[in-house]
Amino acid sequence: MRASPVAATDKPTSASPSAAQALADFVDAPDYPCLGAKAAFARQSVQLIEAGDLHGAQHDEAIVAALQRFAGEAPADAVFVSVVVLFAPLLCALTEPAFEQALWQRLQALHALDRRQFGWDPQVSSDPASPHFSMSLGGKAFYVVGLHPAASRPARRYRQPALVFNLHSQFEQLRADGRYQKLREAIIERDRAYAGSVNPMLSMHGKGPEAPQYSGRRVEADWVCPFHAQVPGARG
Repeated sequence: MRASPVAATDKPTSASPSAAQALADFVDAPDYPCLGAKAAFARQSVQLIEAGDLHGAQHDEAIVAALQRFAGEAPADAVFVSVVVLFAPLLCALTEPAFEQALWQRLQALHALDRRQFGWDPQVSSDPASPHFSMSLGGKAFYVVGLHPAASRPARRYRQPALVFNLHSQFEQLRADGRYQKLREAIIERDRAYAGSVNPMLSMHGKGPEAPQYSGRRVEADWVCPFHAQVPGARG
């Protein structure tokens, strides 16, 4: 099982095969709950980007460029395809709130670059408080999954920070194919077995706002997303 490595540099070089293999091994564990991730790796349809510090902007332009290419090249009916941005390992693991803050700061910075060329995907809302929100890059909507060493949910607990960008259209395709609900229920039950409890944020996927799910932290009822889309008519 392999990921397709792409280095996030101005002059791309081969990404570390060990980084790709480590992530593949993490997902390939027999009891790992996310069947979608397993399918993506099994099909070798994961693009891996290695970046620097999660808090730094040095690789933002390369990350955005890679995501824009991915958004433009992915077939309309593609399923189980993802881009994973792996950030440098941390000397000290971030707390869940600190990781959440860093995640949204990075997405805000990526959006600032992306909006120079692309508008927000009209199929989704740019308001993170909306149940129809998804992150948009390259004119396509993405569901973002954050991984980091201090995640409370084992399925999100990885040795270094990472952001997984999943095309939102693939969920709609799975719904159209009649596979989404069965897959979702299977993942929830596998996650219960993996972690010993149901992930309350996963259980709301498809029912409530998407933004609170990105970091993996169980957010408070009054949580307000710090992200502000800079598009005509967007709030903030």
